[in-house]
Amino acid sequence: MKIVVCQPCPSNGDLDRVFARIEEVAHLAARAGAALAIFPELILPGYNQPDLLVSQAQSLDGPWFAQLQAIARKSGIALAIGWPERSKDTIFNTATVIGGQGEVLAHYRKIQLFGDMEKSVFAPGTEPPPIFSLCGRRIGLLICYDIEFPQHAAMLAKRGAEIILVPTANPAGFEHVQEALIPARAYENRLTVVYANYCGSEGGLEYGGRSVIVGPDAQAIAAAGLQETILIADIPSHDTYATDTLSNQAEDYRPI
Repeated sequence: MKIVVCQPCPSNGDLDRVFARIEEVAHLAARAGAALAIFPELILPGYNQPDLLVSQAQSLDGPWFAQLQAIARKSGIALAIGWPERSKDTIFNTATVIGGQGEVLAHYRKIQLFGDMEKSVFAPGTEPPPIFSLCGRRIGLLICYDIEFPQHAAMLAKRGAEIILVPTANPAGFEHVQEALIPARAYENRLTVVYANYCGSEGGLEYGGRSVIVGPDAQAIAAAGLQETILIADIPSHDTYATDTLSNQAEDYRPI
């Protein structure tokens, strides 16, 4: 299964630019023979845009979602998109995976909100992270800070996830996430983690880039630097890895 990771600079609320970028990447993914393209957390309308997150948050049947469905159908590519979801008077930090026919494959509201901005704008999700199937693979969905809690990844692995998608907005100065925590989550759970971040700056926030795809042996399958990047990578089936490179923690764990 081939996946495309988009590491963009922020749009600073320019929605036309965001949708044009999503469409461009979707068609690039189609030409590359990929099944799915993943974008960062809250790519609509931008992560560090609290006023816009409140004023522009939409429901699942709003115009943003209709436009994303049209892009997915036209390209035939599944899209993993972060956006602010409004439900009555509540706003959630949401990620949705839209299939190549415009169908909803997964819909998730971030549980672990990070920092004052997120906690002032969003309510935490209350539903377990979803798992969906694509190209015969079982895929889980988390958002940014969620992956830093080992319990969430372990729960997805226990439910059969082989891959975890993680749209993120990880700032500069938190490179330990890409360097240590993502490999740890992948290794300890024998799965692949796909981590899609921003680069550049937005509203005084500098992003750390370094989007990465890490396999179950804790090794990077593909990795970005600090510039705008498109990663295109085949995700190997886990039975192609030598057993002695994989963790036995799930089998060996002894609860006290």
